[in-house]
Amino acid sequence: MLVDGGIGFDPTGVADTARSAEDAGYDGVWCPETGHDPFLPLVLAAEHTEHLQLGTGIAVAFARNPMTTAALANDLQAYSRGRFMLGLGSQIKPHIEKRFSMPWSHPAPRMREFILAMRAIWESWNARTKLAFRGEFYTHTLMNPFFDPGPNPYGVPKVFLAAVGTLMAEVAGEVADGLLVHGFTTERYLREVTIPALGKGLAKAGRGRETFQVSYPGFVVTGDTDEEVEAATQAVKAQIAFYGSTPAYRPVLELHGWGDLQVELNTLSKKGEWARMGELITEEMLNAFAVVAPLDDVPAQVLARFGSVVDRFSFYAPYKMDPARWQTILSGFKQAD
Repeated sequence: MLVDGGIGFDPTGVADTARSAEDAGYDGVWCPETGHDPFLPLVLAAEHTEHLQLGTGIAVAFARNPMTTAALANDLQAYSRGRFMLGLGSQIKPHIEKRFSMPWSHPAPRMREFILAMRAIWESWNARTKLAFRGEFYTHTLMNPFFDPGPNPYGVPKVFLAAVGTLMAEVAGEVADGLLVHGFTTERYLREVTIPALGKGLAKAGRGRETFQVSYPGFVVTGDTDEEVEAATQAVKAQIAFYGSTPAYRPVLELHGWGDLQVELNTLSKKGEWARMGELITEEMLNAFAVVAPLDDVPAQVLARFGSVVDRFSFYAPYKMDPARWQTILSGFKQAD
């Protein structure tokens, strides 16, 4: 299992963060799109590392178009000397329409076409073919030498697609190179819902599971003292509650018989009662969503629960802990391998 780190939500000190991640032994790092651009920090990360893989986790696809995204990814693939991973996600309708002022329509079919359009663009550059992509949502038929960067010496970047629902997971299996599992996922949901849907997409494309990577940012609750564990517990419960308030993520709760919780969390979120939301997450729910373990037992528990279905794992820990402790946990993964 590969173990990844993150750039974090604050782009300050990206070069040092990336260099430290590489020195610590992480296999890759992911950069999110929250209050900052997810691509620009990876330019710095690429410049200051040698072999660390670099991914967007995630970039909002529907806030962009296939041509601009293909160009950005192509440049980062070249600049990083073949280490770039393009992680894409759809976001949800209110953000696309109200935050990005972009159209919303049939996310799974549209995402499938978005990725296929990018692949057609990359092929026109690398194989010198005529660009002639015509779809329901995107049309790309113009490419002259002035705008053609030519073949990329490192090939095309791998595309990872974020998915919670079955339709998007199937699209990932059909047209992407990897799946970015949402942190709001339990082991049961992953095994019973997500992986079967992914397999359906792989079968549709005539591909085997060995050609594909599943990346999972799993919640981890750990610490050296009771006080640290309690602080981690409350932080993770709050994050689970935040995600659980979103209607699109209700199926995860429903699988466990907790569907009504989503309505309650959503109601509280609209009132701004964030503290009360976290209090509704029980110990049973916490253990379903998170690996709760002492520092030295985290690798064994992660591998036991996800080793047979996940290819890349990263620590989803919405609380502060000494980076040296995470490095100790990382060393445990390497020893297990």
